[in-house]
Amino acid sequence: MKEVDQLNEHVLSEYLASQLSDFSGPITLEKFDGGQSNPTFKVTTSEKSYVLRKQPPGKLLKSAHAVDREFRVISALYGTDVPVAKPYHLCTDTSVLGEMFYLMEFVGGDIYWDASLKQVTSNEQRAGIYDAMNKILAAIHSVNVNDIGLGDYGKPGNYFERQLSRWIEQYRATELERIEEMDMLYDWLAQHLPADDGRVALVHGDYRLDNMMFAPNSSNILAVLDWELSTLGHPFADLAYQCMQLRLPGGMGSVDGLANVNRASLGIPSEQEYVERYCRRMNISNIEHWPFYLAFSFFRLAAIVQGVAKRATLGNASNKNAMKLGAYVKPLAQMALGVTRE
Repeated sequence: MKEVDQLNEHVLSEYLASQLSDFSGPITLEKFDGGQSNPTFKVTTSEKSYVLRKQPPGKLLKSAHAVDREFRVISALYGTDVPVAKPYHLCTDTSVLGEMFYLMEFVGGDIYWDASLKQVTSNEQRAGIYDAMNKILAAIHSVNVNDIGLGDYGKPGNYFERQLSRWIEQYRATELERIEEMDMLYDWLAQHLPADDGRVALVHGDYRLDNMMFAPNSSNILAVLDWELSTLGHPFADLAYQCMQLRLPGGMGSVDGLANVNRASLGIPSEQEYVERYCRRMNISNIEHWPFYLAFSFFRLAAIVQGVAKRATLGNASNKNAMKLGAYVKPLAQMALGVTRE
């Protein structure tokens, strides 16, 4: 068993019992298969179940795997219109498990890994699921960050300029081979960077179908998961990222898309319909520079995927299929270049 899959149950049980008044061991641990970045475990006692998310072992990139930021944002959002799991405890003492981790409520429900929602039996529910995601995305972007203590959760200035610089730096740090299309894409993005329009909101950073926990056989979202990449930034980044996923082809694991799928026959909205619903909820008329936002989303996903593949070569990736993801970097860049020509 790899180090990334192991936790010391006895040490963890004793530590949590010392920190939480209603916690008592012994515990059993089960590692979730999903997720590429931070190892995630179900922690079960005789009374209750929890979820533990931790940093992976080994040397980490600067600002990556920020589980402390995850804990901060779900703590701030708990009790707002944005559904999140109840946070319990953050441990920054790496002597306990070797890495920083936090504990939150276990929310039972359904996670959908297939964007076409084949396992859902009705078009009405499929339509409801996509509308619920649209509604919650608007709720996230409508949160008053100062009121919930997140006014300093991100840096001021042009969000996309900062993000572009950050992700090219992360991509270069994990590059396994030179990919010409990624260089071309970065150059295009740098040349077409929109002027800062002053929009600032809480952004999730990885807003997609499989980061939602739905009530069983329902379109009701019980919790938005995986806030590792959240920050204060431009709200259109989240919207474009989700629409980018819908443009992806099938067969890409947890990032399967809806390219060449007849959405209307499944009750799933088109990209235009989805964007229009978001605009109505946010009380805006339209979105300028849409190709840039989409192309940037492809670039960012490609950089994330490259990082997962790099960790796989070092033996500390959280997902067993991590090595295969490296093959998607070039196709993602090619798709993005296609968007720039729209």
